[in-house]
Amino acid sequence: MSSHVSGGRRGRRALVVTLVAVPVLAVLTAAGIWVYGVYAMSDPLNPGLVGIRIDGSRVSIKAATCPTEAVDKVQVFDGESEKPVWQARAPKTPEGKRGALTLWAADAYEHPGPVRQSTPLPKLLDVALTMADGEGGGGDMFDTAVVKAAKVPEGQYWTVNGPKTAEAIDGLLMCGSPNRSSS
Repeated sequence: MSSHVSGGRRGRRALVVTLVAVPVLAVLTAAGIWVYGVYAMSDPLNPGLVGIRIDGSRVSIKAATCPTEAVDKVQVFDGESEKPVWQARAPKTPEGKRGALTLWAADAYEHPGPVRQSTPLPKLLDVALTMADGEGGGGDMFDTAVVKAAKVPEGQYWTVNGPKTAEAIDGLLMCGSPNRSSS
């Protein structure tokens, strides 16, 4: 009889261990997936998909786009405090819709944000874009002192990979490839 009682205790103990271990493993797996997602989003495969120019008080950006994509909204945040600094919607020009945008230029957008530019610019300028299809977007964070000191040639934008033309920035995308929807 003692072996039967002892076997019952082992069975209950195994059941309790299983009931505790399965949820713990599920939580650890979910946490691992979340950490991987955060890492993958903060360390893109193609860095430099947004370039920037700072010419005096004029701040211009170029976001990589495929031919069939259009930018709908641009938002600018202070990268240190994460406070919104400026935003606008619906660029008016074909160049603006293709990601070549001048920030704080009210006449360049159907729905501009406040025209007054932060003076001085935040140390870290965080730029986020939303595409017109609502499915895509992108952005980057820029150290304004580094960009100002870079002496970017005319017709080019500063990126983490060095100065690039608008065409070179667009060329970083794999438009039309099976891995990228360009609709």
